[in-house]
Formats: sequence, C-alpha cells, structure tokens
Amino acid sequence: MKRQRVLVNDLMQSEYTYLLTEPAGENFNFGFCPELTPEEMLKLGIFGGKYMTDCAAEFPEKWFQKAKLFSDYHDPNLNYFGVNASQSLTAWRSKGWIHPEDPRGWFQWYCRYFMGRRFPDDERQIKRWRMMRRHISQIRQNCTSGDINCRRKQRQAVLHWSYDSRVI
Repeated sequence: MKRQRVLVNDLMQSEYTYLLTEPAGENFNFGFCPELTPEEMLKLGIFGGKYMTDCAAEFPEKWFQKAKLFSDYHDPNLNYFGVNASQSLTAWRSKGWIHPEDPRGWFQWYCRYFMGRRFPDDERQIKRWRMMRRHISQIRQNCTSGDINCRRKQRQAVLHWSYDSRVI
C-alpha cells in the first residue's frame, strides 16, 4: 500500500490532511470486526439521511450512489427501521464523544478508518464500538430471532455502529 495524503476541505474542517496507510477495508485492529461497510450502512439508511451530506467528496462516489440521504434535515423515515435513534451533534459534543479531527463523530472516524487512515484515536473509538454489544445482547434477550419489529430504535442504534441488526 502506497501512503496517500487526503486533503479535506469542508464546512466543518478547513484544510485537514491525513494519511491513508492501509488498503481500504483491510488490516483492521484485532477484534474490530464491523459487520457492514460504510457504503452498506449509507444504503440501508442511517442517521436520518443527514449525516455526511456536506462531506461526501472525501469518500468514494460509489458509497453515495444508493445512499439514503437528505441534505435539508434529519428525516427518521430514511433510517432502515424508520425511527429516530440519534442524538444531536451538540449532544455528542457535550458528552465529549467528538475528537477534533473527526467533527462528525464515530461514523466519520469509521469511514476514514475503513479508507485506511490509522490514528491515535482508533483505540478509543474501537472501545466505543465494542460497548454497543450490550444493546445486541438486550435485543437477543428480549426479541424473537428475526423479529425486526422488536426494539426498532435499539436496532437502528446498533446499525449506526456497523452491527447488522437485521439478522439478530
């Protein structure tokens, strides 16, 4: 893999540059096994379609060809489970979940990680991803296998974290 610089110039980050040091979709940290790619997540419907509508140029055009997006506002109907399972970016910031290099949060970090960026914040973000497993356990304990109408909000939330909650 040839190291590649990526220059980001969008509304939230002016002239942020990072290196891609791994091939896209490969060489993830041990134990970090997302079930969905960013493209699959966007196609299914996440974050009310609003997420990353202002920075799509940073990522492969293919990711956005069938993405369920709406740049005007957050529309929960665009989510796979048709419910709102998101907190606002303001809430994320107040809880300290946002790293300055990834001002849109976990999914932006994951997209960049997927593309090959490795970064000091990786360990923290992967730990946060692992913590979502408790929600999967709750779905399994409280729902009949394959009943995607059971705990739809919780299923949408774990879908935002690249767990395929359609198959739980």
